[in-house]
Amino acid sequence: MKTPYYLIDESRLLENLKKIAYVREHSGAKMLLALKCFSTWSVFPLIRKYMDGTTSSSLYEARLGYEEFGKETHAYCVGYSEDDIKQIKKYSDKIIFNSLSQYLRYYPKVKDMKIGIRVNPGFSSSCYDLADPSREYSRLGTSEDQDSAVLSRLDNISGVMFHYNCDNDDFGEFCEQLDELSIVFSEILNKVSWVSLGGGVLFTKKGYPYQSLTVKLRQFAKEHDVQVYLEPGEAVITGAGELVTSVVDLFCNRKSIAIVDASAEAHMLDLIIYRYGASIGDSGPYRYQIAGRSCLAGDIFGEGSFKEPLQIGDEVRIKNAAGYTMVKRTWFNGLQAPSIVVKKLNGSLKVIREFNYGHYKNNL
Repeated sequence: MKTPYYLIDESRLLENLKKIAYVREHSGAKMLLALKCFSTWSVFPLIRKYMDGTTSSSLYEARLGYEEFGKETHAYCVGYSEDDIKQIKKYSDKIIFNSLSQYLRYYPKVKDMKIGIRVNPGFSSSCYDLADPSREYSRLGTSEDQDSAVLSRLDNISGVMFHYNCDNDDFGEFCEQLDELSIVFSEILNKVSWVSLGGGVLFTKKGYPYQSLTVKLRQFAKEHDVQVYLEPGEAVITGAGELVTSVVDLFCNRKSIAIVDASAEAHMLDLIIYRYGASIGDSGPYRYQIAGRSCLAGDIFGEGSFKEPLQIGDEVRIKNAAGYTMVKRTWFNGLQAPSIVVKKLNGSLKVIREFNYGHYKNNL
């Protein structure tokens, strides 16, 4: 298989999906795939067996969910345009507005749909300010102090969305914040028929007490008589994807450095944005900095240890490379884009998509 390529392993994907199915069955919560994280629709046939639909952040994502996933299609966007509203009605079961002003502007055009609004609870769980939905001056959702009193009197809203988690693997913290939601927003929660708790809860992570999560979600739903939705993205595909690369150069500058035929900047952008290192290699004695081949000085995947010294042409696998990668891939430096390959449940490899110079040229 010619590198670089993203490899999606269906057997690892299935491990996550079985946990999702357990939570879904025992809690009564519905599960929507967050397309902003992962929208590689070649594996939707497997995912849709265990989930209830998709949630989007734009018109194109809503349309993709409708056309390729089916089931429920929730449409959300920070800011809809007139053209968005005209088209999005074709593809969505529910439309969620980010603000009261957008709701008031477009309600006459969508009044025959199930309508929700995003509420910013004023607290969050996020390790990164960049991704913190409750950061200072946040534009994400209507705020409690300004709009909750008005929101509680709107009869045409059937649901609300609280998306306040980011990479949250702390079950105790999740419970504390859910209890706070119940208290602070009880008037709204008791008025609506459905509530989305968003994504960012890593309940498929090894060691997470997902069985206990079902109890908490079921209690919350019963207390407020609502249908609960979760919008997992990373939780669906964690550990199920790798970026497979090959070493093209080796040298030393106070540490051993291996250049591979991919780029963190172009192919795993979140490593650069959030400044964390990828999981690479094994527990061997030979340690290398694994770097990309773009001209960006900080184009570095991270460091990894290997059982044997690396050689030119050796394969290096960058782990956890499914979420927020293919949806953010760029043509920076005109570098060869990784192919997309799926390892099927029977072990066979299927090349889903390859990219060439024509794709680069036509993209611009």
